Amino acid sequence: MIQLKAIYPLYVCENLKAQQTFYTENFGFQVAFFDPDFYLHLVNTNNGAQMGFMLPNLTTQPPFLHTKATTDGMVLSFEVADAKEAYVNAQQQNLDIHFELKEEPWQQTHFMVRDPAGLILDIVEDRN
Repeated sequence: MIQLKAIYPLYVCENLKAQQTFYTENFGFQVAFFDPDFYLHLVNTNNGAQMGFMLPNLTTQPPFLHTKATTDGMVLSFEVADAKEAYVNAQQQNLDIHFELKEEPWQQTHFMVRDPAGLILDIVEDRN
């Protein structure tokens, strides 16, 4: 069996600085590594969550990593203690709200925002 140390998504996108600003200012991530010509790695010190972002068309990467990521059919869920409070914060920060706050019958309250690269984040509270 392969023993995992961590798991994190890596997205190919065109503006690493915009990603850095978005996630550090709005979600408390810290920069673990940043090379503006290559790669950005973020870590959330509150919970250990990690995210990676890489520029497209890097000759050092395999061809399937040359194109920027598509966002169709995918969402990242960010669980929060209070989705209503997070929604107010998102509005105050002028985040790109992609799906309005909603209470679901399966005991979740959530809303969705879009990051600068077009990735959709589902900000969700589990009410169970």
